[in-house]
Parts: sequence; C-alpha cells; structure tokens
Amino acid sequence: MKTLISIIATTAFAAFAATGVANAEPKSGGTLIMGTTQKARHLNPAVQSGIATAVPGTQIFASPLRFDENWQPQPYLAESWSIAADGKSITLNLRKNARFHDGKAITSEDVAFSLKTVKENHPFKSMFAPVSSVETPDAHTAILIFDKPHPAALLAMSGALLPIIPKHIYGDGQNAKTHPANSKTVGSGPFKLVEFKPGEHIILEKNEDYFIKDRPYLDKIIIKNFKDSTSTTLAMDKGELNILPFMSATRDIGRLKKNKDLTVTNKGYSAVGPMNWLAFNTKNQYLQDKRVRQAIGYSVDRNFIVNALHGGFSTPATGPVAPGSPFYAADVNKFDLNLDKAKTLLDEAGFKADKDGVRFSLKVDYIPGPAEMQKNVAEYLKPQLKKVGIDVQLRAAPDFPTWAKRVGGHDFDMSMDVVFNWGDPVIGVHRTYTCGNIRKGVIWSNTQSYCNEKVDGLLALAAVEQDQSKRITIYQEAQKIIVDDAPQIFINTLPYHTAYSNKIGNAPLTIWGMMSPMDNVYIK
Repeated sequence: MKTLISIIATTAFAAFAATGVANAEPKSGGTLIMGTTQKARHLNPAVQSGIATAVPGTQIFASPLRFDENWQPQPYLAESWSIAADGKSITLNLRKNARFHDGKAITSEDVAFSLKTVKENHPFKSMFAPVSSVETPDAHTAILIFDKPHPAALLAMSGALLPIIPKHIYGDGQNAKTHPANSKTVGSGPFKLVEFKPGEHIILEKNEDYFIKDRPYLDKIIIKNFKDSTSTTLAMDKGELNILPFMSATRDIGRLKKNKDLTVTNKGYSAVGPMNWLAFNTKNQYLQDKRVRQAIGYSVDRNFIVNALHGGFSTPATGPVAPGSPFYAADVNKFDLNLDKAKTLLDEAGFKADKDGVRFSLKVDYIPGPAEMQKNVAEYLKPQLKKVGIDVQLRAAPDFPTWAKRVGGHDFDMSMDVVFNWGDPVIGVHRTYTCGNIRKGVIWSNTQSYCNEKVDGLLALAAVEQDQSKRITIYQEAQKIIVDDAPQIFINTLPYHTAYSNKIGNAPLTIWGMMSPMDNVYIK
C-alpha cells in the first residue's frame, strides 16, 4: 500500500508540474491586482482561520500537499507520501530543494514544528487532534503518528490549514499568535512579502528561489482593500483590478456578468462549503422541542429566498454538508414549504394560538454586514413565521463582536449565521454537532447546545473510517438524523463567485480557489 501510494503521488506531481506548460502556454511576468473587503490582522494561517488571512497566507507559505479541482491530493512540499495500512501514520517525503524566503532549507523539523503550532493555536481543534507525534528520522522525512486512523489528515495538510512556517524564527519562545513575524513574514511559498499595511494593501513579489522550476509566473501580487463590495465591484468593472474573489452580493455578481472582458464563475469554493442557516438555541423553552424547530423549517420558503431575495444566484441548502462535497447527502428531509404541517406540529407541541393568533415570541439575531444573506433573510422571517403564530422580533447588533458574543455565549433564541465546511467534515462539520463541543464564549462551536449520542457515535466512526465509500455512507446517515433533529434550518449556500479578467490564465479554481497557491496563474 505504501509503495503504491508513493508511486501515485510521484506520478501526480510530474503531471501537475507540467500542467499549463503543455496546454495553457503560460508566460512569465506581470502584476496581478486583487480586490477585497477582507482586512487581515496578520498573515499567518497557522494560528488564524478565515479568508482574510488564508488568501495571502497561501501565497506566502507552502503546505505539504495541494488539492486539485477533483478533490484529489497533489504533491507540493511533499513530493510523495505513503499511508500505513492501519491508517495510523503518514510518511511525507519532502522536496530536497525547498527553502524559506531567507534561504534556510525547509526540513522535517519545520514540518513537525508547524503542525505542533497549528495544533496548539488554530481554532480548528479536531483537524490534528489525533496526531500524537511527528517523527523526523532525517531532514526530508516527516512521519505523522496518529493515535487512531485519521483520513481527514491529507486534506488538512493542504491550503491554509497547514502552512509550513520556519522553526528558526517562530521557535524563539514567543507566543505564536502575537509573534512579530506574523506581519513581517518569512515564508516558504511562491511569493514573498514586500509590504503589509493592514486595511490598505498587501504587496507580494515573486520568490526567485521557489522549489518548482520556472514558477511562479507572476512577478507580483497586490491585494487592495476596499471599504465595501460596491466600491470593489466598481473597480473591477472599470478594469482597475484583475481578479475579485468571494463575491456574494448578487447585484454585484449580476453587474460583472455583463462585462464581456470578465469571466464570472462560482467555481473554486467546493471545499469552502459556505452555508447560510438559521440556528436555534435548543435550550430555549420553546425551541427545546424539535417539533417547534421543524415547524419553523416548514414555514420557510427557500425557493423565495433563493430566487426573490438572492436573484437566483444562491442555491437551497439542505443539510450540514454543502452541495459539491463528496460527503453531501441529497436524500434528507428538504422541509419544503408547508404552513399547515407547521401549524399541526406547533399544536402537537402544546403551543396553541391565543385570541390574537400568537403562540409565543422569539428574537432573531443576524450578523451585521452584507444584508442579503443575513438581515434580509431575518426580516423575511418576521411576516413568514407570523403566518403560523410565532411572533418574531429582530435584534440587531452594532458590530460583529457583539453578535459573536451573544451567539457564542448562548444568549440568543434564533440567529442567522454563515458557516464554512472547510473541506472535510472532521474539520468544519463536527464542531457544530458534537456534544463535547458545547462551549460558551466560542463562536462557531456547538452554540446550539445540540446533543444526540447517536450522531456523536456516527461522527466518531466516520472520522476513523479509511474506506471512502463507507465513510460517505456513515456521514450521510448522520446528516439525515441532524436534519430531522433540526438544530438549524438550512437556508442557502452562499453564492460565492470569482470575477477575473479574461487576460488571466490558470485562474485559481481548484476546491480551495483563492485559498490556494497561485504559482501557476499568469497574465496572457
């Protein structure tokens, strides 16, 4: 098994390295200018999740693996790898010509140190929780040892999830989360940091000593910050930008689709798995009864939200795993609009309507910011739930920290929310549903206080199952139970789109999209 996987990995690397040269005829030179409203606090993805850090971070830092558009792992810093038959170890064979931007060789010690840093500091605790140690028998061999099989590990070693950071810089005893090198980075990837002005721009230049021959093609990448999506879209439409990722405002998407000089696509977000949902505090006196939660589900017209509120650019979400993932379960209760069924469930739960037709009242929170996915949907809920006798009061938050404190502190009835799958369910799905992750003060944990021991058992089983088809089956069973229990009502997938100039070749449209290295992107 080890030999076969190593051969496959090495063959894949040869094919990957040749991609574009034979088919797309790339050329070197030029500057890519990217627009964003995301404001990075620093540039180290080892201690921070999110788009703002991941996009520049994956240019500055390389990871052991990278993934293509078909969810297949490809060599990167590791030119080959092998998985033990029992699934309890992965051996990475590192490239011998890879160096950090300061000229120091990248070794297995850096891999071990980076994984330890991520495990201790990154918010996705389940990502490397099974790693008990990393052995470094020589400078170019790193062996990850697990206390149980961990099939999510390959994906967790890609993109922004495992950046290889320099031990000789970060290993000085300072706190990794506040280390000065987070903003004055010495990386391992295709581009080097030139200038970082938080809230203004990030300037990156070509790493002339990059470990893949003749890469990167671009001379420079400039990431420009804008105050809002409207100004960013205007700049893109006028040709001031080459590329604009993570667009979610449907009016902006529609506008740029009319520009004949641009390509606008929703490709490149399948691993991100962005979803919009209505979360319930299952400890609430009304919402603790799943019949009430189901009734709310039957009261929501997702087709109206997708088509009328989102202009047809989003798609209905039906469960905890987003469409496009190999783990997605299509065969679940879709909670199609049925107001009569909703009223029956509320009656059965013992909540009869009073003389004014009101059964009870609930507050709904939403993330401040882009209104289409949050405020607009929350406002839609008010008259819609009134039809079944639920009085809804909107509770606005002045800023994101206020919303996060309320929801993370379980001080809410219902809340609109946006959550990412992050590729493998172990990374981005388990955190929302496991009984052991009900933690106050931690946003995007199990803030619903949902606990079903059967679901816990299925998730634990899927986390160690090495057979992919069996693993998919287990996750699909868990999804059916979760959807029926309804700790959330799934509304829609976020309509993330990327707009880019037709002069851009090899636009980053793999499963990680813009959160992947752009060493093969070029300007025609």
